[in-house]
Amino acid sequence: MANHDPDIHQRIIEKCREGDSRSQYRLYKLYSKAMFNIAIRLLANRMDAEDVLQEAFVSAFRKIGDFRGDSAFGAWLKRIVINHCISFLKSKKQVFEDLSEQFENITDENEEDNNCRFEPEFLHETIKSLPDGSRIVFNLFLLEDYKHREIAQMLGISESTSKSQYQRALMLLKEKLVVYEKQI
Repeated sequence: MANHDPDIHQRIIEKCREGDSRSQYRLYKLYSKAMFNIAIRLLANRMDAEDVLQEAFVSAFRKIGDFRGDSAFGAWLKRIVINHCISFLKSKKQVFEDLSEQFENITDENEEDNNCRFEPEFLHETIKSLPDGSRIVFNLFLLEDYKHREIAQMLGISESTSKSQYQRALMLLKEKLVVYEKQI
């Protein structure tokens, strides 16, 4: 996210609270790329991510008076973007299955080789190809650093469902990466 002088950010935020459209645009430019990356990882569809991102920024500008500065502005905005992504997915009637029985005995302890041999673009596309439920939990847990308890609350699912969806994502990714590795 934007790593600029916090005082400058605070001045921009204050101007946004006053309704200054130039400051809103400036804040958008500072954070839109990072927030888009979050949205595209969760939604896996560019048009949906762009739409949700715009809605999230409109919401953020409406609620900017609520930003107290207890956390970084980027963290506050990230939460808004993630909440909008989740609301969008719920409106699409996304279903999260509890797959815990299938993944009870899977652990990450026996990993032979953790060196990444894959291009980032390939990994990104592979993650985007995961089923929605697994992809969303995978991204929230691994990339956005939420705990399964938090993910469960955000998505309205059980903690075990969050964990099993994460395990499913790992298993599917491994399968896809093994197939790819055999092709090269």
